[in-house]
Amino acid sequence: MTGPRPGDGRPRSEWVVIALFCVTGLSGLLLLGVYVAGGQTQVEGILLAIALGALGAGIVVWARDLIVSPVVIEERHPLGSPEAIEGMTADLDPEGSLSRRRLLLGSLLVALGGLGAALLIPVLSLGPAPGRELFTTGWRKGSRVVGANGQPVASADIPVGSFVTVFPEGQVGSPDSQTLLIHVGPGELELAADRMAWAPEGFVAYSKVCTHAGCPVGLYRAQDKRLICPCHQSTFDVLKGATPVYGPAARPLPQLPIRLEADGTFSADGDFPEPVGPSFWNLSQG
Repeated sequence: MTGPRPGDGRPRSEWVVIALFCVTGLSGLLLLGVYVAGGQTQVEGILLAIALGALGAGIVVWARDLIVSPVVIEERHPLGSPEAIEGMTADLDPEGSLSRRRLLLGSLLVALGGLGAALLIPVLSLGPAPGRELFTTGWRKGSRVVGANGQPVASADIPVGSFVTVFPEGQVGSPDSQTLLIHVGPGELELAADRMAWAPEGFVAYSKVCTHAGCPVGLYRAQDKRLICPCHQSTFDVLKGATPVYGPAARPLPQLPIRLEADGTFSADGDFPEPVGPSFWNLSQG
């Protein structure tokens, strides 16, 4: 004997599933359209909820009403008899438990296609790969060193024990190119031989971007030649290549190679040899 068949109301349920899957596909396409048109967060959220909700409801109806799972109660007689086999197979759908199979599968593909279109949104939002942008600045060989006013900085304007924030000419205000030009006086610097050539007559230039969290290192304690980041108190020894001596920073401030021109102004001899800013920017390069 058999119980009620879940597929008895199948035709109506099939159209319900098809309609729900079509709603999913349409919602996904509309979601992509809203994003391309400029985006609106609330509308996008509503459309995504409709798409996922309709897909889930369609799957539930399909499983509940369209998949035929006959309840068969076997009598107490020997297994394998022709009568038992006939009783167990009599209620099976000869079409594989689904009618209009192609239409249902087609609507499912529409739903998945709509969701696939919606999934393009996070991909399109990624933007271009950064490439080498995090590892280069606006400094180039021959770039003139200028102040915040855009005018060339002269050595006579920076007495011993003072400093000025400088930029490459044409890029005043560039956050990754901001540099501290410090005059410590000749004979005081304790740099590697190849770095001493980058510090003419006691003038040395370091990136102003802290290697801990990217804050501007704007405090200079001239008495002991230390640069201090006001955000987390990272302290750098100017005389020894801006190596960190206190605080969370673990990497020295990159030194900019500069040269002193005949007219007393400065120019860069190239870009920073190391990436500027937080150390985690360079983890993948280690």
